[in-house]
Amino acid sequence: MLKWPDVLKLAKNGNSPPDRRVQKTDAEWRKQLSPEEYYVTREAGTERPFSSQICSLFEPGIYSCLCCGTVLFDASEKFESGTGWPSFTQPVKANVIAYRFDGPSFLQRVETICNTCDAHLGHVFPDGPAPGGLRYCMNAIALKKASAA
Repeated sequence: MLKWPDVLKLAKNGNSPPDRRVQKTDAEWRKQLSPEEYYVTREAGTERPFSSQICSLFEPGIYSCLCCGTVLFDASEKFESGTGWPSFTQPVKANVIAYRFDGPSFLQRVETICNTCDAHLGHVFPDGPAPGGLRYCMNAIALKKASAA
């Protein structure tokens, strides 16, 4: 289970290697994604809060990266944060998310990126529920929801 010191260490010292890599040209990403999806995932944009029904969706299933299909989160780790974006406590595996500092260093704001294709997903914060204390605040448009098998 990842905790805030682990996230800070990864952001500072480098991320775990992914199981696979997906690399595409800018033109290929633009062809695959809508303008809003491209803005959020490839240009590190942010969707409007409360703009997606995913925020209030608490059904079993998995959430994968919209861009490459890598499984990122299990719905069992999803919780209502009240922020307007879907929030999770832990990724399905430690190496599916990459971390990097975003903004002034004194804020220690940490961006979350798909470790497979470098898609911007959102941010992680140390104010989530126990036991891990993490809140992965994700852009819903960067995720693809699949029902449980």
